[in-house]
Amino acid sequence: MSKIIITIDGWSSCGKSTLAKQIAKKLGYVYVDSGAMYRAITLYFLRNHIDWTDKKEVTNALKEIHLDFRFNEKTEESEMHLNDENVEYVIRDLVIAEKVSDIAAIKEVRTFAVAQQQKMGTKKGIVMDGRDIGTVVFPKAELKIFMTADNAVRVERRFKELYDKNPNVSIEEVKSNLEMRDYIDSNREVSPLRKAEDAIVLDNTNISEAEQLQKALAWVKERLKGK
Repeated sequence: MSKIIITIDGWSSCGKSTLAKQIAKKLGYVYVDSGAMYRAITLYFLRNHIDWTDKKEVTNALKEIHLDFRFNEKTEESEMHLNDENVEYVIRDLVIAEKVSDIAAIKEVRTFAVAQQQKMGTKKGIVMDGRDIGTVVFPKAELKIFMTADNAVRVERRFKELYDKNPNVSIEEVKSNLEMRDYIDSNREVSPLRKAEDAIVLDNTNISEAEQLQKALAWVKERLKGK
């Protein structure tokens, strides 16, 4: 059976990664977490005290970064590796979340990441989530989904996710971080967050994970029929 490229874009904490992983598992596709790539770059910049306002320093730092996803047989998930180090859990920290939108907005960083993402999609059969996957990375993808949800619901989801790892985090911190990321993501000069014209909107404010997966798989079935 022929394979397609599926892109999932949308706001922070809408469950993009969760849905993308579920679709990939059902179809036997490769899941690529584009956000993890930007988080790993952010981690490298913070660890190495890179001045990301300095174009030359950023360009030189990117030459030292190697990113790849490696399948973990225990978790049955692909995990982010930065220069051969598994950083999957380190990059989920709030410190990274507070800086990732700023770094992801840098033209050189996006060019670096997009080139790697496009290379991953040459054989199709992938599901990738992010902010500009359907508009910039794979504008010709066969299925584009744009996820959204009520702000209060998104804050609650993000808080629960972070609280499990850091009980000291407050819901006010999470709300502030989410609002800041939304603003930066949608107003940045390079590849801002926006819905592709041919994307299907999936508002999951009032539906379960099982229901949204069912909807998405129905859309996949329609696209595969059309090939």
